[in-house]
Amino acid sequence: MAAGKNKVHVTELVLRDAHQSLLATRMRTEDMLPACPQLDAIGFWSLEAWGGATFDACIRFLKEDPWERLRKLKAALPNTPIQMLLRGQNLLGYRHYSDDVVEAFVRKAAENGVEVFRIFDAMNDLRNVELSVRAVVKSGKHAQGAICYTTSPVHTTEHFVAQAKELETMGCHSIALKDMAGLLTPRAAVEIFSALSKATKLPLAFHSHTTVGLANVCMYLAVENGARHVDTAISSLSWGTSHSPTESMVVAFQETPYDTGLDLEKLQAIAGQFRAVRKKYHQFESEFAEIDTRVMVNQVPGGMISNLSNQLKEQGALNRMNEVLAEIPRVREDLGFPPLVTPTSQIVGTQAVLNVLTGKRYKSITNEVKLYLQGRYGRAPGKINDAVRSMAIGTEEVITCRPADRLKPEMHRLREEIGELAHSEEDVLTYAMFPEIGRKFLEERAAGTLHPEELKPPPSAETTVAPYAPTDFNVTMHGETYHIRVTGVGHKSEEQRPFFVTVDGVPEQILIETLSETVPTEGAMVDTKRASKGSKRPKASREGHVTSSMPGRVVDVLVRVGQEIKAGDPVLVIEAMKMENEVPAPVAGTVKVVHVAKGDNVNPDEALVEIE
Repeated sequence: MAAGKNKVHVTELVLRDAHQSLLATRMRTEDMLPACPQLDAIGFWSLEAWGGATFDACIRFLKEDPWERLRKLKAALPNTPIQMLLRGQNLLGYRHYSDDVVEAFVRKAAENGVEVFRIFDAMNDLRNVELSVRAVVKSGKHAQGAICYTTSPVHTTEHFVAQAKELETMGCHSIALKDMAGLLTPRAAVEIFSALSKATKLPLAFHSHTTVGLANVCMYLAVENGARHVDTAISSLSWGTSHSPTESMVVAFQETPYDTGLDLEKLQAIAGQFRAVRKKYHQFESEFAEIDTRVMVNQVPGGMISNLSNQLKEQGALNRMNEVLAEIPRVREDLGFPPLVTPTSQIVGTQAVLNVLTGKRYKSITNEVKLYLQGRYGRAPGKINDAVRSMAIGTEEVITCRPADRLKPEMHRLREEIGELAHSEEDVLTYAMFPEIGRKFLEERAAGTLHPEELKPPPSAETTVAPYAPTDFNVTMHGETYHIRVTGVGHKSEEQRPFFVTVDGVPEQILIETLSETVPTEGAMVDTKRASKGSKRPKASREGHVTSSMPGRVVDVLVRVGQEIKAGDPVLVIEAMKMENEVPAPVAGTVKVVHVAKGDNVNPDEALVEIE
């Protein structure tokens, strides 16, 4: 049957959400560009290729300019609109930005190649998407308003319908139901899309993940009940926490009124290209990438679970994943049932990790949770646990207005702060999204010292295992991967055995407790006890020693030697798992020694500050 007015339009996700969900967002531009001519010839309605976590990953891990990636992809995809995922007033960062930053970002994204903006708010607080929608419409591009699908006592079909009507009134060109955790059931798909198609005249899109294994059938039912746009991923990067396979859904709609008209053999050839690409990133494969119905309870979205498992692995706590997954819904209920999508997925997920690793719920509360409980991310869908809010912010004011209404214009300040490191408005916006790693990226670019993660080829059947441990390997610490070459070692009889190494080519000396006769292999746990990259901080041994709950990086030191402080006063700000966490003083007293400075990497068993 020929495709007609009911034709289904396909958005391909391989260049963004598919590798975010399966490979921790690590795919490089150089591995995207060779497939672009074939992708561009298929006839996709759009190619999602930017936004989400890709901006962060580009500058944090890959040392690529995300704006340059966008320009290259635009040049390589002249016939297919590039789509991006935009977090409303959060843009691509983890906080709300002032209105002038939002307007500048949308304008530059449109100028550099984005044609379709999928705009959502993690709280489904549509006050936080209105400005972005207006900015996209002003730029002459397609504004697609997205509703985050989740389940809770407050998320009903009537709730989603009311949101769709509000997005239509705002001026959106289409509406997407964003099922980021793959929670939608066949029954709910029929009910919601039937109601949405009656409530709005705008085109409806369906986005889901195959985490639970129901997305394919839900997609077909959504189309039967009014959806005309679907999101899929080429088969070699589909399934698990990713998405429905493009080829499978093309076959499903063939010879029906919804026929996509896409060429199956050409799609199969593209799948072969990305099958080879995927092998390059084997070290980033999520260990939780298979069908997992536990998501119906914990609601962890596909893009989050691969990063969560990677982060726990880096901290030697992957064996506690089940505890974290059980804690996430409890934290979510305490926070008023926010949908779990960036940044709320990171806010809830990181707090759940802290609750598990510290051994006590809310013993350590991240700054982002505090801001959330102050109302600085928007209106919570349900009732917040008052006891948790009191623990986090005490009697501080809870704001009820649109959070950005309290923000002053920022672009002028940002331009001044980054100064000559910024060669363009795009560079200023990179700094705006991620001040610490953005500045570091621009400094390294200026110095010509950008070093991306080294990709190692996957082991082959012919690979032989060396009888001795390697002297050349990679180590991942706090989310950063370093190339290590051992150049010499002290005698194994020494209590602390020195290893002379180069880290990304820079000579270092590391003291390691003598535990075995071999150098640790890649992925092995190393007990550095005293040292974080060669530091000589004392091991935490008494009540007045301030420690971090997990490995991280010092963002700020809030005290000085000689300062009188009270128990509970903030002493340090540590960044771990992309979230900032204030470290409180365990006792009242006088600051005797500060062992850290801004930018230092730290471990949980180190005394970072001593209070007497």
